[in-house]
Amino acid sequence: MAAMVPTIEWTDRAVRILDQTQLPHTVVYRECTDYRMVARAIRELAIRGAPAIGVAAAMGAALGARSIHARDRADFLKQFHLICDEIRTARPTAVNLFWALDRVELAAKKSRAGSTDALKEELIALAKLMLDEDIALNKQMGKAGANLIPDGASILTHCNTGSLATGGYGTALGVIRAAVEAGKKVHVYIDETRPILQGARLTTWELLQDQIPCTLITDSMAGSLMQQGKVDLCIVGADRITANGDAANKIGTYSVAVLARAHRIPFYVAAPMSTIDFSLRSGKFIPIEQRDPEEVTSIPVQGGPTASGRVAIAPKGVPVYNPAFDVTPAGLIRRIITERGAVPPSQLKRLQQRTAMGVVRGRGASPPDFNKPTTRPAKRRARSR
Repeated sequence: MAAMVPTIEWTDRAVRILDQTQLPHTVVYRECTDYRMVARAIRELAIRGAPAIGVAAAMGAALGARSIHARDRADFLKQFHLICDEIRTARPTAVNLFWALDRVELAAKKSRAGSTDALKEELIALAKLMLDEDIALNKQMGKAGANLIPDGASILTHCNTGSLATGGYGTALGVIRAAVEAGKKVHVYIDETRPILQGARLTTWELLQDQIPCTLITDSMAGSLMQQGKVDLCIVGADRITANGDAANKIGTYSVAVLARAHRIPFYVAAPMSTIDFSLRSGKFIPIEQRDPEEVTSIPVQGGPTASGRVAIAPKGVPVYNPAFDVTPAGLIRRIITERGAVPPSQLKRLQQRTAMGVVRGRGASPPDFNKPTTRPAKRRARSR
């Protein structure tokens, strides 16, 4: 496989972000020299995907901390909290953004650094560590989910969940990568993912670079492919998963899940534990971001979705409904794949316990082997409804 292009990195003078609005036409980076530039990059989708947003938020906060001039430690923490709160407003749905900022704020409060300058260096080191951690856990997640992909499988995915959506390697695409690295042959069908076209612009770009066989389809073609027996499983990412296993992901994911259930096709969600929001009981409590109507009514002339030149494809003034995400109920999800294992949605709380206890403990019988390998070749069979 080709070496992955870095999505985000810390340099001595800036946070360097791959501008995904310009892909697949050009590979250019935004040099963010202050935290507001990082927040803007998140808001404008220059960097997107829940794990990547979390890393960007942590680095943005560290960048902001470096510019603080404080009288004392208490003043520093007050200013740092205001910076983190400003970054929190960038996007409302991806829980990793809030998780990352909560983590760096807690680290600042608990730090025993002897000076504010030393504390700033600690926050920079933590942000870098969070990037390294994200890449490592994505690879763990890939191994946990690769066993669920049969050799010869045709896989349908939605949006972009690869190295571009994370610190590196990917969530759902990371699982596919891990299966390929294990020697399995796969073919990936990619929903274009309207209206921002992350599937068409980004997922195709990644898979072509990795030389993983793939085919681009419009969102409305997924059902037809399933009816013809050309899809063996679906795997997507998530921006927030609630305690009961409901999963918010890019708009259109719910439709894929419903189609998969109608055609008896396994539907998997891959996301790190940091994407699971155990404070929310169900998906109905997830805030759903509403985006600019122009994303639906026009397309960019060239470059990415935030390019200044756009061509209208709908009548001026038509009302538009443009939620960035929808919520897939837990009942439609076969397994949620995390760095701690792949489990049914009802078992998410056991994954929480695994860190504290070292194993998943249930009452009575031993827990099932959630990661039992699937090695049989994928079978093609026509499905009709």
